[in-house]
Amino acid sequence: MSEDTSRWCVLLPCSNTETWAVPQNCLGEILTLQSEIEQPPGEVSWRDRTVPVLDLGGEDGSVWREPRRGSGLMAIFLGLKGEGCEYWALALRGANLSVVNLLPEEVEDAPEQVSEHATAAFNFRGVLCQIPDLDSFQKKITLNQSIA
Repeated sequence: MSEDTSRWCVLLPCSNTETWAVPQNCLGEILTLQSEIEQPPGEVSWRDRTVPVLDLGGEDGSVWREPRRGSGLMAIFLGLKGEGCEYWALALRGANLSVVNLLPEEVEDAPEQVSEHATAAFNFRGVLCQIPDLDSFQKKITLNQSIA
């Protein structure tokens, strides 16, 4: 029996300059949201819940809403128990949303390119991918909710 060293993950385009790589099991759903406005809302209704939205793009010119279709995408994350919110969403901007099998020979560590809110970075098929610190994002979202 051979040992499978591959890892399935979802590549989420957050902006023109940032792509997250996350395990499939931390996502609840990829949501298509009809919208008349160009920017993502501060919260979305999902399965009878109000879910706060994190948006990392916009300043770099990355597009959230696809004008021809009048919709944008959100990744719904499963929150960590005891951290204040059961679910939260990430506005997806740009192309290349995909589910990939990360084979070790196709992944090159990029420790010098880790963004401020990531725990690691790597290059995969020409794309710099960040492994986000999901726990700190959830805490930040929860803090913002309690302030509002």
